[in-house]
Amino acid sequence: MDVTLHLAQDPEADALLGRSPLAALTGMLLDQQVPMEWAFKGPATIAQRLGADDLDAHEIAAYDPEAFAALLSDKPAVHRYPGSMAKRIQQLCQYLVEHYDGDAEGVWRDAATGQELLKRLTDLPGFGKQKAQIFLALLGKQLGVRPTGWREAAGAYGEPKSFRSVADITGPESLVKVRAHKQEMKAAAKAAKASGK
Repeated sequence: MDVTLHLAQDPEADALLGRSPLAALTGMLLDQQVPMEWAFKGPATIAQRLGADDLDAHEIAAYDPEAFAALLSDKPAVHRYPGSMAKRIQQLCQYLVEHYDGDAEGVWRDAATGQELLKRLTDLPGFGKQKAQIFLALLGKQLGVRPTGWREAAGAYGEPKSFRSVADITGPESLVKVRAHKQEMKAAAKAAKASGK
C-alpha cells in the first residue's frame, strides 16, 4: 500500500496514511466527534510521539494504558476525547495482534468478496456498520482494494462520485463537496426531528 491520500490535508500525515494500513485504520477509528482532518492527522501525531516513522500494532497493544492515554492527551490532544480514544486504539491493535498477527493489511488482503471484507471490518473494535462501509469505500475507491461486490457492500458510500464521505476526498475541492453533503444530511435530520418524524 503506497498511495497519496488527502484526508488530513497535511503532507506528512497524509503520506503516513497512504503507506500504513494501521495508520489508515486508526484515522478512521478517530473520525468521530472531531473535524475529519484532525482525526486523520492523529496517526502521524501518535507515531511522532512514539518516536517512530509508522504505527506498530504490537507496540501499541502492549503499551501501558495510562501512558498511552497521556501520550494522546498531550497538547495538542489527538482527539477531543483522548482517554477513551487511546483505549479504543489499543483495543483495535490488540484485536489485530490476536487475529492478524498485528498486520492491519491482513484485514483486507485476501478478502474474496465485498461482504466478507465488510464483515471483517465490522468485527474490528470501534467499527460499526457505517464506519466499516465508509472504510470499505475508501479501500475500493482510493487504495485499489476491490473484491467482488465491494461497491454493493459499501452501500451508498461505494457509489462513484457520490461525495458522501472521506472515501471521496482526493483534494480541497472534493473536501468542500463532502462537507456540503454532510451539512445537508445534518440539516435534513434536524428538520425531520423538529417535525416529529
